[in-house]
Amino acid sequence: MVRVRFAPSPTGYLHIGGARTAIYNWLFARQNKGKFILRIEDTDFERNVDEALSSILSSLKWLGLQWDEGPEVGGPFGSYYQSQRMEIYKKYASILLENRNAYHCFCTPQNLETMRDEQKTKGLAQGYDGRCLTLSSAEVSRRVNGGIPFTIRLKCGTGKLVVDDLIHGKITFTKESYSDFIILRSDGSPTYNFTAAIDDWLMQITHVIRGDDHLSNTPKQAMIYYALGATPPQFGHIPMILGSDGKRLSKRHGATSVESYRQDGYLAEAMLNYLSLLGWSYDDKTTFFSRDELIEKFSLSKVSKNPAIFDLAKLDWMNGSYIRQKSEAELTELITPFIESRIGTDLNNDQKNILLKIVPLIKERIKKLSEVNSIADFYFTRNYEITHDAKLKFLDAPEASTILPKAAEVLSQLKKFKSDEIEKALRSAFEDSGIPPKKLFQTIRAAITGKTVSPPLFESMEILGKDECIFRLNQV
Repeated sequence: MVRVRFAPSPTGYLHIGGARTAIYNWLFARQNKGKFILRIEDTDFERNVDEALSSILSSLKWLGLQWDEGPEVGGPFGSYYQSQRMEIYKKYASILLENRNAYHCFCTPQNLETMRDEQKTKGLAQGYDGRCLTLSSAEVSRRVNGGIPFTIRLKCGTGKLVVDDLIHGKITFTKESYSDFIILRSDGSPTYNFTAAIDDWLMQITHVIRGDDHLSNTPKQAMIYYALGATPPQFGHIPMILGSDGKRLSKRHGATSVESYRQDGYLAEAMLNYLSLLGWSYDDKTTFFSRDELIEKFSLSKVSKNPAIFDLAKLDWMNGSYIRQKSEAELTELITPFIESRIGTDLNNDQKNILLKIVPLIKERIKKLSEVNSIADFYFTRNYEITHDAKLKFLDAPEASTILPKAAEVLSQLKKFKSDEIEKALRSAFEDSGIPPKKLFQTIRAAITGKTVSPPLFESMEILGKDECIFRLNQV
């Protein structure tokens, strides 16, 4: 059975690269009727962030990446927190010492620095030279019993290591890539490569699918398997994600945490679809995939070897497309929390009715749910912002002192406060004023909405109602 894992560290929130890795693992597991395991690599106690773990779990659930084993659900190979598996790592380090596939190293940092300097001077390859490997058992015992600090290194031998990567094909690593590396530090704590390999082995992981930045870890983890007399999993290293300028993805490219995208009003299905396409494509024309279609069509064979480009504009476009696919009832429910956050209170029944009416007016205009506030906040509060352009171009213009009170008077005389009646009455009243219709209606728009661009003016005025429109015209 296919068994894959996603193993984040709770040193920060789930970002775009990690989410894409989780998605590829989840899709691969689901397509192959396998298991998707979540393991928390939390042994870096100083850098762990308290709220990061809950945010990671929440982000994975939001994306729909439910795990089969791991935190909250358990499983036969727990614990799934590395911090609770420390005795396991010490046990296997001892086993490797006993079968002579690992050894004590008493080299100090100064010793190692001197060794590297000598290697550079002589033009030799960089790496540990195995000097402690030749110590006799008696000498090792003497130093250990004497309290001399030591690390434990894996004995890797000589020669080359070939790994058949699922994406890159055969990759050859030279001895310098994995020269007798440390598996336990002098304080007894295990190193990353040791914990990852031990856990992958014990949890029966069949495929390790991760980013290209882990490629240098592969020979070390493979050597740990060989030292244990085990067969390594199949490795697949997916391409890095770069910004539009070709540089490593960072916040300046819009790359924030998955939780930030959620809070900004991106839809989970849009994020899943877009991130799936960062390095993988089914063909040269299909862009939109449902969750089931991704499971059916995804394959590692079509994952590119080249870096993917994160394009925030394309994500916005895709998210807008998904928004427009929502029914008005669904979109109303999704938008409600953003409006309530803006006005600082829950919507009352009148405001809920207003929201139902405006959704058809704004559905085509927004690319993310949060944009509802910049477009439609004026429907729900009198404390709406009047933009600089609205004030400067229209409300500060001399004509405003004529337009606003007269418009309020015209509206007060209307018996039917319907959009077509509103437009007809205002056009008629100002027909001989010499004020161009565009100037007239933009001034009224600025007063009613606080904006120079808004949902259709007359429909918005009908939704707000006669008394509210008159109040705003007089107030401004």
